[in-house]
Amino acid sequence: MHIQLAQRPEADELLGRSPLALMMGMLLDQQIPLERAFAGPFTIAARLGHDLDAHEIASYDPAEFAALLSAKPAVHRFPGAMAARIQRLAAYLVEHYGGSAEKVWEDVGDGAELLRRLVGLPGFGTQKAQIFLALLGKQAGVRPQGWREAAGPYGEEGVHRSVADVVDSASLELVRATKQEAKRAAKK
Repeated sequence: MHIQLAQRPEADELLGRSPLALMMGMLLDQQIPLERAFAGPFTIAARLGHDLDAHEIASYDPAEFAALLSAKPAVHRFPGAMAARIQRLAAYLVEHYGGSAEKVWEDVGDGAELLRRLVGLPGFGTQKAQIFLALLGKQAGVRPQGWREAAGPYGEEGVHRSVADVVDSASLELVRATKQEAKRAAKK
């Protein structure tokens, strides 16, 4: 899978081959630029010295994991809080999916079921789950029946509404412009 969310080849390569990295990037995507959020899993993997593993992250000493995310440059503007969220997500994946992020979307009956599974993930509310579902459908080929409807407005074709629509630097700028316009409209 060819991903260009972090806008850094080595980070995007990890996102394209690691469902856990992609899911963690989505979790980190709040209150920081999306490229930084999606580069976060690569930074974490580099600091660990190997690819990401949900079992390892879930069992990591919480203070040490927070320190790993806090080291300069910090992975997120709230590294301690995000470290705890990542560990909760990893623990959930271990408990419910054997530590395998892709099992969240394997063998789902339809888009509504996938949305329910994503909303069940720690740190994923409805909007984040819909955006991630749209990302999976549009860029990862995860397209159970009704996925676009379950993704809501984020599943629409030809829009530049969210990270699901970022395929290069030009589309990233279009997504930013759409978000800015939505913020201006909300202030009126």
